[in-house]
Amino acid sequence: MSAAAPPGGVATALAKRVAEGLLWTRVRLQRAIAAPAAHPAPMPPTDVLRTRGEWVAALAECRRLRLPPHHDRPKNWDALGAVGLILSRLGTGAAVLDAGSARYSPVLPWLRLFGLRDLVGNNLEFGADVRRDGVLFRYGDITATDFPKARFDAVTCMSVIEHGVPLDPFLAESARILRPGGVLVVSTDYDQDPTDTRGKMAYGKPVHIFSPVEIKEMVALAERHGLRLLGELELAHPERPVHWKRVGIDYTFIRLAFVRD
Repeated sequence: MSAAAPPGGVATALAKRVAEGLLWTRVRLQRAIAAPAAHPAPMPPTDVLRTRGEWVAALAECRRLRLPPHHDRPKNWDALGAVGLILSRLGTGAAVLDAGSARYSPVLPWLRLFGLRDLVGNNLEFGADVRRDGVLFRYGDITATDFPKARFDAVTCMSVIEHGVPLDPFLAESARILRPGGVLVVSTDYDQDPTDTRGKMAYGKPVHIFSPVEIKEMVALAERHGLRLLGELELAHPERPVHWKRVGIDYTFIRLAFVRD
């Protein structure tokens, strides 16, 4: 199969390649010196980004741990929660898939810095297999992979499902490739009272901000596939601490963690 066209056009794709190169060069150099001295401070497994101060604190935590931060600063909050959960619950021997991955996004580089070795990212944008410091990036559909059953200890899917991913096959496939006791961590755009996004497009898809009803429906659907929510589902947030300049909307993020029964 051929790779999908890069979202954002050729210029954006070039900028991402530059960011990717700088990121993995830093990872390789840092690993040659030492692993991070400590794991991330504990965060709730399932949570809503409630205030600007929370993502500012997450960015400061990345700097404390010498983790290369995501250029979109609020995204460090959900990535840090995912990485911290994997390390605390599964340890450094975990096998992890980052579903819908980008080679410049932080989850897999951070896990590599903490010493994890069995790391894979898949995305419909990818063509031929590429390795970055031992991490494999390969073509793949997150709703229908070719991985064997129970292949992974953890699956992460960060800021992907809002771009038109059909949830039922995605959750079913995540459950299939997770071992019993493994975890799925999903983050997405969210608002307790979403603004009207009709007519707004990004990456060739309509912009979608998940509502509380939709989040509850996803949690129920996940449970039907043997994925049980970890933590409490608290959906209120006093601020909209994320601004998407391209489409001119304010909203927040939600991070959902599930364990495979």
